[in-house]
Amino acid sequence: MGAIPVLEDDGLVLAESLAINLYLARRHGGDLGPRDEAENALMVQWALFGAASVEEPALAIQNAYQYGRTETEEGRAEVERAKERLHRPLKALEAHLGVRQWMVGSRFTVADINLAEIVRYAQADAGLLPLYPAVDGWLRMCQGRPAFQRMWDERSREPVRP
Repeated sequence: MGAIPVLEDDGLVLAESLAINLYLARRHGGDLGPRDEAENALMVQWALFGAASVEEPALAIQNAYQYGRTETEEGRAEVERAKERLHRPLKALEAHLGVRQWMVGSRFTVADINLAEIVRYAQADAGLLPLYPAVDGWLRMCQGRPAFQRMWDERSREPVRP
């Protein structure tokens, strides 16, 4: 597909980061992976929810801020439209996380990894996620984990793409 990232494992080639994460967690993930088929289904559900309902408007927000489009009226309007599209999925996440600490089971899993990365894009608008305190708190817990901090430190040292 010419995509990055890509994983090759014993002849299996996967080229979508969400699928790669789900595969690795199921195959090697210990507590990150599903303990049974019900957890597996929930982990897939939340990955698809993130990709279908959250990613596009959240990326629009991140890109508008990253590329300075919020300096224009058109760019600010673009952000407002994206925020409007996020309210429904963020309300669903708020209800879900309002009664549990993590997305699936009672532990941090690949469902949290996948969805937190997608929701992270919306953090570019400082006023959005605080409207959803359970989501905001969950995302901060995900990002406060030592593994995330190490990854973020390494990522910050990568060259910036134009």
